[in-house]
Amino acid sequence: MPFPLLDVRALDVAYGSVRVLEGIDLRVAPGETVALLGTNGAGKSTLLRAISGVLKPRAGTVAFDGQDITSMPSAEVVKLGIVQMAGGRATFPGLSIEENLRVGASVVPRSDRAARIEEALALFPWLSERRAQQAGSLSGGEQQMLGLARALIAKPRLLMIDELSLGLAPVVVTQLLDVIERLRREGLTVLLVEQHVDLALDFADRAYFLERGRVRFEGPAAALRGNRELLRAVLLSSETVQKARGAKERTRRL
Repeated sequence: MPFPLLDVRALDVAYGSVRVLEGIDLRVAPGETVALLGTNGAGKSTLLRAISGVLKPRAGTVAFDGQDITSMPSAEVVKLGIVQMAGGRATFPGLSIEENLRVGASVVPRSDRAARIEEALALFPWLSERRAQQAGSLSGGEQQMLGLARALIAKPRLLMIDELSLGLAPVVVTQLLDVIERLRREGLTVLLVEQHVDLALDFADRAYFLERGRVRFEGPAAALRGNRELLRAVLLSSETVQKARGAKERTRRL
């Protein structure tokens, strides 16, 4: 592997006395897309939070482009070029589309903000046409498109995506991936947490599989496809998560 853009070594993270991640090693090369898969509660989202500076690890290091960022505040991490996009309607529903984008532009130098917002609007032209509309009135897919546009305003060097497809129709997921693929060809590096295993492995160059807070597999995405026993565990964990979320959604509607 070339010199990694992201280099996580021996990372331990705990919530109080509960250890969530143990001895995690993870590397992402410049321009690479890495899928982060795992069983429910394996620590995938926790790992993203630790990388982005939201959680402080108990042990281990996180380096970005050779710089130790383990103890760096999350706002400073964003300025370096690490941006996390949450799944599941990652917007401020009480704000308009344009106001949401202005929030994303708050990390950008003031002189560049207007241009960056227009660039983000150009990714999804309908955003520009409806920029005064309240984000909470958008469909789930539209909100996720807005969330992606907002994340890209910072021109991330590393985009971390937590559950891109969560609750979305396949056609919307395809539209989102088309935009990300276009940016990948321009050099964007992506770390993707995704419940749909086939989608993740089709999109990624390499994959990690977490189980009970530890790395159980690391290697080319194609190699994970070829490991039937491990792939079965990944698929079963993904199916369990999707069933649980479906039951939760049905309960909400009752």
